[in-house]
Amino acid sequence: MALEDAKTQVDTAFTRPGLRGLAFENAFGGATSFLRRTYTKDLMGVDLAITGVPFDQAVTHRTGARFGPRAIREASSLQPFDPPYGWPTNPLEEMAIVDYGDLAFDYAKTSEFPATLTAHIAKILAAGAGTITLGGDHFITLPILRAYAAKFGPLAVIHFDAHSDLWVDDDMERIDHGTFLYKAVKLGLIDPSRSVQIGIRTMTEDYLGVNVIDARLVHEKGVDWVVERAKGIVGDHPTYLTFDIDCLDPSVAPGTGTPVWGGLHSWQAAAILRELAGVNMVGGDVVEVSPPYDTTGATAIAGAHVAHELICLYHWAKTQR
Repeated sequence: MALEDAKTQVDTAFTRPGLRGLAFENAFGGATSFLRRTYTKDLMGVDLAITGVPFDQAVTHRTGARFGPRAIREASSLQPFDPPYGWPTNPLEEMAIVDYGDLAFDYAKTSEFPATLTAHIAKILAAGAGTITLGGDHFITLPILRAYAAKFGPLAVIHFDAHSDLWVDDDMERIDHGTFLYKAVKLGLIDPSRSVQIGIRTMTEDYLGVNVIDARLVHEKGVDWVVERAKGIVGDHPTYLTFDIDCLDPSVAPGTGTPVWGGLHSWQAAAILRELAGVNMVGGDVVEVSPPYDTTGATAIAGAHVAHELICLYHWAKTQR
């Protein structure tokens, strides 16, 4: 059936007859929506909306993450042929998932960007769908958390990163990818006691009560210990999962703005994400994929896999609890 479909399917981002099912068009052709999901702004009956935020004006070093959503979508064309490996369910067939496209914003009016993004996410949540966001630099998580906290109250956060993003910055109007979590704590958007960071390997003076599993602990304690610890911290609380691709070691994900050695390898990230099944995940994002610094495309491939795992976690939270 798949081979026959491959002969006729093309541009399923626009031609798909429904919102569910695998896709078999050639990976090297066609319109590259995420996982070949339907491109639409119609949220009627949608369970989960994938949306891109091509913004990188908050970075402290190398720009380029504005090209992340496009690259992640293209990389994802390798994945929609089969059910996700290691999962007993298949969200592509069991959930109505769409590609909601990218956020529209005026790049020359950076000060207006945060409110524009919050409104974008809030509109999707108001329609009854969840979101998985493709970034973009890590600042985008703060406006997203504003929308989620308005609906769910202070959130638990699982934060994969090389950096804590807790640099002190009490100017809430500043736009900086290194301070998004500091501001989220100070603004009461998240509950630090129910939040955990995984993969940290840079210095921070004050973690503001956020729990930390640094990269060395991941390597030494192993996947099972990390997952048990993380699940114990977030409990059953509504949880947002944000994955900075620089959590991965630069040997496997070089295409990012602020790479740091000693990071997680892809197998560790994959295993941790899959074993997190059961957390009450309400939304998530993958950020800081910067294609100009990776001519192999490996970083975008990693980003696409992370986003697919986030879909699986969201689906599990909605259907298996």
